[in-house]
Amino acid sequence: MFQVTFSEQAMRELNKLDKLAQLSAVDPISSLKLSDLEKPREPLGRFQRSGQTLYRLRAGEHRFYFELRSDTLFVLYILHQNSLEDFLLRNKLPVSETQLAEQHSKFWRYLESLTKK
Repeated sequence: MFQVTFSEQAMRELNKLDKLAQLSAVDPISSLKLSDLEKPREPLGRFQRSGQTLYRLRAGEHRFYFELRSDTLFVLYILHQNSLEDFLLRNKLPVSETQLAEQHSKFWRYLESLTKK
């Protein structure tokens, strides 16, 4: 198991939830093992962005985008599933999250804009 840390954007999203919902949302990521990251399968995915390996974990109504830093999982973004779907619909981007992440910089600019709020 890994230590899990959160970016400011991720903490803001978690803080919107009540304590019980926070525990439910964080449980799937806090129980990941190295073997899970080495051979990801649904609900976990791995992809490359700018030469960096990132992961996406579906956890209930939320999506965690994170990276492995030594023995720590650093959660860059937490998105509610509907907000991602709304973004895809508004921008007419492909439905596949993997294609979206790897091929469309608009998605990453959108995510990075969330950290500037």
